[in-house]
This record gives sequence, structure tokens and C-alpha cells, in this order.
Amino acid sequence: MFNFHPAFYALYLLKKEEQQKMSLFIYNSLIRTKEKFEPLRPGMVSIYVCGPTVYGHAHLGHAKSYVSFDVVVRWLRHSGYHVKYVQNITDVGHLTDDADEGEDKISKQARLEKTDPMEISQFYTRSFYEDMDHLNVLRPNIAPAATAHIPEQIALVERLIANGHAYEVNGNVYFSVHSFPGYGKLSGRTDQEALQSGVRVETRSDKRHPSDFALWKKAEEGHLMQWNSPWSIGYPGWHLECSAMSMKYLGETIDIHGGGMENKFPHHDCEIAQSESVTGQPYVRYWMHNNMVTVNGVKMGKSLKNSVNLKDLFKETDPLVIRFFILQSHYRSQLDYSEAAIKASTTGLEKLRETRRRLAEQKTGSALFDPEPFIRRFTDAMDDDFNTPVAIAVLFDLSKAINAALDSSEGISEESRDNTLAFLHSSATEILGILNQNEQSTGRDSIETGKKLDGIMEVLLELRAEARENKDFALSDKIRDRLSAVGIEIKDTKEGVSWSNKSGT
Repeated sequence: MFNFHPAFYALYLLKKEEQQKMSLFIYNSLIRTKEKFEPLRPGMVSIYVCGPTVYGHAHLGHAKSYVSFDVVVRWLRHSGYHVKYVQNITDVGHLTDDADEGEDKISKQARLEKTDPMEISQFYTRSFYEDMDHLNVLRPNIAPAATAHIPEQIALVERLIANGHAYEVNGNVYFSVHSFPGYGKLSGRTDQEALQSGVRVETRSDKRHPSDFALWKKAEEGHLMQWNSPWSIGYPGWHLECSAMSMKYLGETIDIHGGGMENKFPHHDCEIAQSESVTGQPYVRYWMHNNMVTVNGVKMGKSLKNSVNLKDLFKETDPLVIRFFILQSHYRSQLDYSEAAIKASTTGLEKLRETRRRLAEQKTGSALFDPEPFIRRFTDAMDDDFNTPVAIAVLFDLSKAINAALDSSEGISEESRDNTLAFLHSSATEILGILNQNEQSTGRDSIETGKKLDGIMEVLLELRAEARENKDFALSDKIRDRLSAVGIEIKDTKEGVSWSNKSGT
């Protein structure tokens, strides 16, 4: 890994002070425009992001969402905010039609695998976090599970019934959409559109209106997931958990709520309705929604049999390449997956890795190199609704400029090298998370943890040099090829022989 003397970060402590004086603008899905971000409490940010429904392994769509919001959290913290990040685990109530009908997705998977729902949710929760760890996604501060918050959800339903926004019929409890005039304000759907959406799946007379949605469902005979409630033995509706858990851990009004665009209706519209009906306060100040993933231009989905499983993807591709690929697309833009795109991302990320390796190996030169213009451009990009594609473009411009400076006869000064390395560490490792913090540097000046590898490489390069002097080119090429096979690349340059660890380990 790269170690930096604390003095290297002096520049960035100053930058943080400057950033707090600057303005972050976020595209607020509720008002459909960018607006200046001002948290409810100065210096503190509360953020809630809809987590996965844990009935299968994570796919590329999950990766886009959680990598995107991971960078949001990282940038807020880098900008000096104290961030409390909550991301739930849905382990009950999410039905197969994503509304009020069908089978619970986790119960269905438990039946297919001939086990119980708890084993399913626990297994796929562990699988999800394993994949997120590979993608360098930081864990949330709190990861509440819906099944662990049944009392809170029941209490919320009781409050909605008491104030006239919900009603019970035959053990089921529904939210009355007509009791909340602002229903649909996030998605933009009118009440009539919501009503028509409900007609196709709900023709029974339990609901007063087809657009009403379930807060509590009475369990049918044989249902695997059920709890006691004042109305029936049953289970909560899908929309209820996020309101109950966000309000418990973040308060009645939260700064940022994130999720996929597909969650705007009905999930987030329902969250707003039930939350604001209880509190009388705005539920969320800034709504953020990430766009979908396509595969070769076609929407990704299990029904289309083109879903890209992350575990399968990681067998062939470095997870940090996947993260880099995701961040080259803005979170509000579609992300199109293809083998060509992944190949291009692999090449692009390696260029940044190589620049950092060259910079770390640079012996002291005399020329000055000022990273300040790149720092400002990077900051401007991130403050503009977390524009990671532009931020990455800035890093490529920096890479080009650094390589040109390193190729010059003067090289760059020690201070210039250290400041630029510190910026790369801050931007690419701490904020974007695309360069591995534990990646070893190369050359004799590498840090303590790389000394053993350095010693081995020194011996091998000496043997190769002797072979070349003796015109034993077969042995020289064999050493080079065997090292290449394990991810170590040797380059013969005008300055001598250099090597780099392409595997990043």
C-alpha cells in the first residue's frame, strides 16, 4: 500500500475548509431540478437508501445503486459533514408483483429451496455484503432488517388508523390514498393513474379504492412469515418498513432518501404518504434516484434472462474495474453493460494505476508540478450533483500531465510528487474508491509492506540481466513470461528495467 507522511495531507485539510464554503448542488427528484444542498442540522447529514430484498444474489443493478450512493456518502464526509447512513434489509413483505398481490419473494424462494425464510434472508444478506465488500462499498452506519422492526411498523399503522388515514377490513389494513391529497407528487402520477394501476391487480371489495395500498396483510393458511397484531396474524406491507425504520433512526424528516428510479412509484410515493400523514412534516428534503442498467442496449431483468450476477462477473473481472465502469456513468444516467465496455474500463483503470506507480517510483527531480487546477476541477464536478464521469475525466487529464512531466529530463520535485500522490489518494482512493488503498507500490523505494516482494523481484531481474548479458535470450524471455502470467509486467525503458504488479495485490 502507499503510505503518506501526514504533511502530505496539509493541502487537503485546507481544501476541506474551502469546500465547506462552497456549494453542493443535488438533483432533487421531488422538484425535478438541481438545488443547493443545505442539511436540516448544520454539519450533519441523515441519509436513507432502500436496501436489497434478500432472496437472490446481487446483480449489476444492485452494484450501480450502492456504488453510486457509496460515493455520495464518501463525498459528503470528505466535505466535512458528519453522515449517518441507514440502508435497510428487506426480509419480509415484498410481494412478487411489487404491490399488494402475489407471494412474498423470500417465502417463495424458501419454498423453492425447501428451507425456511430466515435461512434464505440470512444467506443472501451475507452474499450481498460479500459482493459489496469486493466493490469497495462502505458498510452503512445502520442496516436494519424489516423483520427486526415489526413492533415499530405495527405502532405506525396504529397511528395511521387513529388519525383517519388507514382502515381495517377482514384483518387487512390499508392506507386511504384519498386521505392524502399529495399522493403521487414524487412520481408525478395523478390519483386517476394510480387508481388505474391498482385496478389490474385488485378487484375485490376489501379496499375502499383500488389505489389504496396495504399496510398490514392477514396471513393466509400456510404462510411462512407471520406475526401477531391488533388486526390479525399477518405481516407488514412492503412500503411500511422504510418509513418506520427511517423515522426511528433518522427522525421524522431526513435529509436525503435514495433508491432506484423504479422505486418512485409505488414504493416512495407510498412512503411519503404514510410518513407525512403521521407526522405532518416533510418526510424527505432531497430525493435521489439512480437510473437502470441495460445489457447491450436492452433493459436488464431476470424475466429477459440477461441479468448479470456479480459473483459470475467477479470470476472474470476485477471488482474495482466494475466499480470504475459504474462511475464512468452518472448515477442518473443509464448504464449499458457490454464486454467491450468492461474491456475499455479495464484498460482505463490500469492507466490510472500505472500513473500512480510511476509517480511513487519517481526519484526527486527539479521541475514543479501544481495539482491545484485538477483539485478544483475535481471538486467542481463532485459538487455538481456528484458528477463522477467528469471527476474521472479530470483524473485522466492529470494522468496525462503527470506522465508528460515524468518523461521530461527534469522530472518533478519531491514536494510536487507528494502533493500529487496525496490528491490521487484523496480523489481516487478515498472518494471514488477505484484505486485500492492496499495496492503495493513498485521499485526499490516501495513501502515496508512491499519490501519482501521488492527483494524477490530484485533477484529475478538480476538473473534476467545476467541472462541477457550472456545472450541467453530464451531464459530472459522465460523469466519475463512467467512473471507476466502471475500479473507482474516487466518493461525495458531508456532509464533501465522497471516492473509493475498489474494484479494489484
